[in-house]
Amino acid sequence: MIVCVTEAETRPADTDWASDGTPEAPPATTAGTAPLSGSEALPDDRYLNRELSWLDFNARVLALAADPSLALLERAKFLAIFASNLDEFYMVRVAGLKRRDEMGLSVRSADGLSPREQLRRIGERTQQIASRHARVFMEDVRPALAEEGIIVVTWAQLDDDERERLSAYFQEQVFPVLTPLAVDPAHPFPFVSGLSLNLAVTVKQPEDGTQHFARIKVPDNVDRFVELGPREGGAAIRFLPMEELIAAFLSVLFPGLEIVEHHAFRITRNADFEVEEDRDEDLLQALERELARRRFGSPVRLEVADDMTENMLELLLRELDVHPGDVIQVPGLLDMSSLWQIYGVDRPDLKDPPFVPATPPAFGERETPKSIFSTLRDGDVLVHHPYDSFSTTVQRFIEQAAADPNVLAIKQTLYRTSGDSPIVSALIDAAEAGKQVVALVEIKARFDEQANIKWARALEQAGVHVVYGLIGLKTHCKTCLVVRREGSAIRRYCHIGTGNYNPKTSRLYEDVGLLTASPDIGADLTDLFNSLTGYSRKMSYRNLLVAPYGVRRGIVERIEREIAAHRDGADARIRLKANALVDEQVIDALYRASQAGVRVEVVVRGICALRPGAPGFSENVTVRSILGRFLEHSRIIHFRAIDEFWIGSADMMHRNLDRRVEVMAQVKDPRLTDQLNDVFESALDPTTRCWELGPDGHWTASPQEGETVRDHQVSLMERHRHP
Repeated sequence: MIVCVTEAETRPADTDWASDGTPEAPPATTAGTAPLSGSEALPDDRYLNRELSWLDFNARVLALAADPSLALLERAKFLAIFASNLDEFYMVRVAGLKRRDEMGLSVRSADGLSPREQLRRIGERTQQIASRHARVFMEDVRPALAEEGIIVVTWAQLDDDERERLSAYFQEQVFPVLTPLAVDPAHPFPFVSGLSLNLAVTVKQPEDGTQHFARIKVPDNVDRFVELGPREGGAAIRFLPMEELIAAFLSVLFPGLEIVEHHAFRITRNADFEVEEDRDEDLLQALERELARRRFGSPVRLEVADDMTENMLELLLRELDVHPGDVIQVPGLLDMSSLWQIYGVDRPDLKDPPFVPATPPAFGERETPKSIFSTLRDGDVLVHHPYDSFSTTVQRFIEQAAADPNVLAIKQTLYRTSGDSPIVSALIDAAEAGKQVVALVEIKARFDEQANIKWARALEQAGVHVVYGLIGLKTHCKTCLVVRREGSAIRRYCHIGTGNYNPKTSRLYEDVGLLTASPDIGADLTDLFNSLTGYSRKMSYRNLLVAPYGVRRGIVERIEREIAAHRDGADARIRLKANALVDEQVIDALYRASQAGVRVEVVVRGICALRPGAPGFSENVTVRSILGRFLEHSRIIHFRAIDEFWIGSADMMHRNLDRRVEVMAQVKDPRLTDQLNDVFESALDPTTRCWELGPDGHWTASPQEGETVRDHQVSLMERHRHP
């Protein structure tokens, strides 16, 4: 888990925004939604702030780092995840709020806050959790690592022999790549790249006492921590932060000058941009132009060591054009995302025990293995990653399709994939074998743009028909369609999932996927790919809900049907599992269900704007969050009274429901719905370790200390080890 928002689960809007930054029409029903007959009116303060809710999510990640029951290096990993999560939050969400504030766009968030009010609260909350983040490392994890022989040292703790060895290392490996940049009338303040670690240095002329400022960038093409190895007779592994090494040799960088002070700082820049999509311009060229601009985005956060002097801080604020409210003072190391290097130490005893995903029985090895196509003709298969192997299920499905001479065509969406993707390799093999291969590569997938451009070009060179999606929309759905000749007939085989076609993240992200030979789903995916590659305006499907037209409408309609069934005496219950629940129309529909007496249970990993357990409108709603070894990423919805299970790629957010192509599929086979029901039963078990959301927006760890506790993910791992 990674428990992060590595898919960049962020987007700079509480409403919908056009590419020029102007507000578009809001959703049709938000505040003041008319209740159903017999329901009470919904209050104006029924939403929680999504930005503060995200910060609460990252605080839950930090709680894992502080949990002494977890393996020690896993705690260091969660410290790194917290840091990289916060970087992306500022680069995208905070950047969007700042842009709106600077443009004078005073549209308020769903909970009634202006952009400026949100920025103030974000700054205050970030300072709190960033300080706690530093303390957890300095006062808890770092000493515990030292007890285990993994020691992060300071220069002052080194002996003479070590300093001598490091002096040679500095001269040979570090000094040649450093470039101290002076600031004076002849040298303007240098450009400071986003997320780079820097030293701000004040030096003094010994002749007249004149002081000057200089900036040194800590090189990012060498390890952040210099590994020293054990001292003679010891077994400990020792690490020195690179900034400490550079600071120790500032006199080498500034010979003849007195070093007055030096302090670490780090700037975060706006990385949120919209590609201006013009039907007459090549989308790849437009995107590459915008990527070049990203590194020059305006500053949105300045992190400084908490011992930085006031004069130094004022200089940085002035020269970097940073608002004082955007300063985060860190009592310790800056940029702890670099703790991934520490996590890489070969100490399996300080990490989670390895888990080997299982191959589902339907695809299990036999003396004469059946093809996946033969298996799917016998019935649908549901895969649950990382408990079920991705490589022996979804990956094998695509690889077998590429190698099968009876397969005529493969059509697939690719949102994010791995750097050495076997999926891309299989598609290339299929194209070279003469099959018709269509790949919709979403080159606007945030922070993966360069990688996706690379793969798109490799696919094109191999003869794959590459499509870059629809103008104005991102294609986020996870779908694959295989067309196969079987005798005189044509049969279609399909995969629809909740996660990316990425073998690496499939071992870290929890996702579900449906493999099927259903004629209806095959026909639906055929229609969908015709819409994605051509000019079809298909609006409705047989067994799918497709955004931007159908997902929200389909979900709200089913909530209303569940309410009606409850009023007719049926046992109604709505269970929803997602990464985020923000969309006001869906939230209001769940509120109305609660008012009607329907039990609503939400399992959300990250952001939740719904206020559960509030008198008058959400007494029947509970919300819990599960974080752990794996990133809970699947989106599953169950409507008990109308007996429908749905899985898909869409979170309950504006961007997913209005500005993306998303697909949700109904799972009908009772064998498979039993599996989905087991996921809900485990996640919602009263003894499952989780956080529960209160009506005031506060998250509370549950169960309480002393109560029986079970781990949802450990339970599922055990179940797959011992089916």
